[in-house]
Formats: sequence, C-alpha cells, structure tokens
Amino acid sequence: MRQTTRFALFLALLAAALLPACAQVVPSATGSRAKLVVGAFASAGQPDYAGGNTASPSPSYLYGMGGFVDYRLSRWVQLEAEGRMLNWNQYLNINESSYSIGLREPIRTFGRITPYGKALAGIGGGSFLTGHAGMYTLGGGVDYRLNKRFNVRAFDFEYQQWKVTPTLHPYVASVGLSYRIF
Repeated sequence: MRQTTRFALFLALLAAALLPACAQVVPSATGSRAKLVVGAFASAGQPDYAGGNTASPSPSYLYGMGGFVDYRLSRWVQLEAEGRMLNWNQYLNINESSYSIGLREPIRTFGRITPYGKALAGIGGGSFLTGHAGMYTLGGGVDYRLNKRFNVRAFDFEYQQWKVTPTLHPYVASVGLSYRIF
C-alpha cells in the first residue's frame, strides 16, 4: 500500500473514531456548535526545486494567494480544505499550486488567540511536473479573533511532502483573514 494511501486511510479512521465524541447534548440556549469559516491568505514558500530534475532549495521564494474553508463539527473535530497558487517571483518559470483537505485541531484558546495544528492530504502541481502529485501537509499556526465574525490568521506554517521523484519537501508560510458564516 502506498504511503499516501496509508496516510489518507489513517486520517479517515481518525475522523471516524472522533465522530462519537460529537454525540454530547448541546444546551438549547447556546444553539448549534457547528461553525463554517471561509478565508483568504497571502503566502510565501520555498519550492524545494531549482530545476535540473533534482530536489534542491530554489534561490528565490515563491509568492501567491489562496483560500480556505474550516468546518467545525465540535471543539475537537474540525475539517479544513485549502487551495494555494504560488505564481509570483518565479525562478526559471517554476511555480507551484496545492489543494488539500484534512483535520485541523485547535490546541487551546488564550483570550482572543487560538493556536492550532493540522494534518492535510491532497494534490500538488507545478510547472516542473507533468500532471499532479499526491502530497501531505503537517503544519500549524495562530488565529486571532477580531470580533464574532472576523479572525486574522496571524501566522500559518506548512511543511509538505510531495510524492514525486525526487521527493520534494517544500514549506509555506501564510497570513490571512477569515469570516465566520455561521
């Protein structure tokens, strides 16, 4: 079984194991605990490819934009989907894009600040590939609550592993803004 398939299966089993935890009764005065948040961010990333068919750090960072959707089922069960395109500041016409989905776990809330960790799986592509490659992402960051509806994604860091030959390990840092729909 390929490592990407095993990782996706692990995430699915983890999500299934946590589903009974959302069977707790929510007091009617507080309403539903489900939340849907959408946001956008700006990113800077090291593509880990500088041409020549070898994995090596690029001499310049790529910049770009992306978006994300967070769906909170309960305090400990949250899903995140994100897409990112790094197209600016290209070196040798190298660019990257990634689309992934997985679990996002808040660690603890300190007033208006909430640090979190995440594990995502998806696909990535770039001008140096023919088609797309499987990938997984481990990362985390900090959200800062401005008010009931708006959050600032003060910092988000991701370490990715792309399933190509040679294996690439790009990393990306982002900042952004999100809006809570419900």
